[in-house]
Amino acid sequence: MPKIKVLFVDTAHPSLEDGLVGLGFACDTFPNATRSEYLDIVSEYEGIVIRSKIPVDSELLDRARKLRFIARVGAGIENIDVVAAEQRGIVCLNAPEGNRDAVGEQAIGMLLALMNRLMIADREVRKGIWQREKNRGYELGGKTIAIIGYGNTGSAFAHKLSGFGARILAYDKYKHGFGSDLVVESNMTSIFEEADVLSLHVPLTAETRYLINHEYLERFRKPIWLVNTARGPVVNTAHLVDKIEEGKVLGACLDVLEYEKLSFEDLPVGKASEVFRRLSASERVVLSPHIAGWTHESNVRMAQVLIRKIADLYGLKG
Repeated sequence: MPKIKVLFVDTAHPSLEDGLVGLGFACDTFPNATRSEYLDIVSEYEGIVIRSKIPVDSELLDRARKLRFIARVGAGIENIDVVAAEQRGIVCLNAPEGNRDAVGEQAIGMLLALMNRLMIADREVRKGIWQREKNRGYELGGKTIAIIGYGNTGSAFAHKLSGFGARILAYDKYKHGFGSDLVVESNMTSIFEEADVLSLHVPLTAETRYLINHEYLERFRKPIWLVNTARGPVVNTAHLVDKIEEGKVLGACLDVLEYEKLSFEDLPVGKASEVFRRLSASERVVLSPHIAGWTHESNVRMAQVLIRKIADLYGLKG
């Protein structure tokens, strides 16, 4: 009986391919292939493994006549036309369980660095500048942390915060009944009134694109710190920079930027123009290159999650 063929469009931890081979799949990898070349061969495969190299759109799906599953090594699936895939009976798999702890830790690390001016103090001390009063920080204890989106990463962030003595509010438009001793299930009216810190954990959809804009930020009663480890286009960067300069936003931790390429592998800064220059020049901004879920441990864990889900799809023991 021929083996089920799986096409690896993007790189993944070697254990993912090893695990699939162990289950009886045949895996192919063509690391230098172009989108056009993938379109020519995708009809041969029953599964494809992707990250963000190419969009899985109707054009590709029309060619993938044998396709049964798409496995994304990551949490977001905005680069997959999920509706078109499901109409064709194709199952879309992702692995948010694998990198949620990494995202939660990164969000806290960036927030602590911002609130305690660690990036600035580090640069100064390296230059022999010793400024203690100027670099006096703020504590998380006693603050109200608001989480927008209470799925895998939002809940992981809340659990990581549990030892800091902060009050945690969470709002999820599509999830209810999750309140606990750890987190208060809230609404946006309360969040706008009470939040000191806002952390974003929502997927990128038509509904969330530019969710954070002038109007949204103006509704907060107090100046806030903002954390975005979700997707760059959830935040209107130009509006955010305006609010930082006005003092309405005390500072921002941005692991993601709306200027990233679709693959998340590059930042074409030249296209970002004056807004990005203002953002990157601010001492009240901490930036990282979309690495919140990008740890050595999460790399392995996401592979394990996908092996289990693919095994379950085929009724195999993974």
